[in-house]
Amino acid sequence: MKKQPQITEKTRQKFVEVFCELYSQKPIEKISVQEIANKSGYNRSTFYQYFTDIYELLDSVENDLLNDMKKELANKELSMHTVQDTLYCLDKREHLLVLNALLGDYGSTHFLKRLKKEVTLDQLELNVPQNHSLTPYFIEFYLTTSLSLFRLWLQRQKDLSSEEFFKLVENLYSRGITPYFKE
Repeated sequence: MKKQPQITEKTRQKFVEVFCELYSQKPIEKISVQEIANKSGYNRSTFYQYFTDIYELLDSVENDLLNDMKKELANKELSMHTVQDTLYCLDKREHLLVLNALLGDYGSTHFLKRLKKEVTLDQLELNVPQNHSLTPYFIEFYLTTSLSLFRLWLQRQKDLSSEEFFKLVENLYSRGITPYFKE
């Protein structure tokens, strides 16, 4: 008997959700397949029907998120995208659990590297000099700072509205922090 696709996807999604909850609380090395299966309400053999191990599950979670981001950016009518556009694509309710895990205290730098690769220089509206010895530093500063601020915003449970957050990031890049201290 063939399983129904919606049941199969629901089971897979349950494993993803439980994994993300655990990964946001502890390092991946401390998470077991048995723990994921128990908390999901399934047995280990069901887990192995979907994933070979926890690392394949992590890779799948990362790929799903990056593919969603790519689709969202592709649907935009802009030919160039800023880092803020990319972060805006990630600022969706359905991505919150995954982002809290991947960008949380136990998340891996591997995902950040993959995310940085997705946002390539030719996609960015950065007015940095081309073929200049400092250009890689400018790009790294811009990407790392944006991702770090986004991570902080998630950790603070989005204490600013999306509009306020993205405006803050834009203002920090264009004017720096000095205007915020002059009162």
